Amino acid sequence: MLTDFKGADHVYIACGYTDLRQGIDGLASLVQQQFELDPFRNTLFLFCGRRRDRIKGLYWEGNGFILIYKRLESGSFQWPRNGAEARELSAQQ
Repeated sequence: MLTDFKGADHVYIACGYTDLRQGIDGLASLVQQQFELDPFRNTLFLFCGRRRDRIKGLYWEGNGFILIYKRLESGSFQWPRNGAEARELSAQQ
């Protein structure tokens, strides 16, 4: 998705389904309350919907959030569905 994105120190994926109707405030609250992480750090958070053909990314840029949205025309993302947790990705992943 973000092959040239080098801004974040960490990248987390939200396992399971996320209601992608949520905007910046809803996703930031989810990061704080459910995952107990700080959305105001130099971290990219990725969320996937039930159909797995769309993802949203949330990134704090220092003076505001960036909301990234990608929809695949065909195919789907491989996404862990084992519960409500956040997993950190390595640089290689």
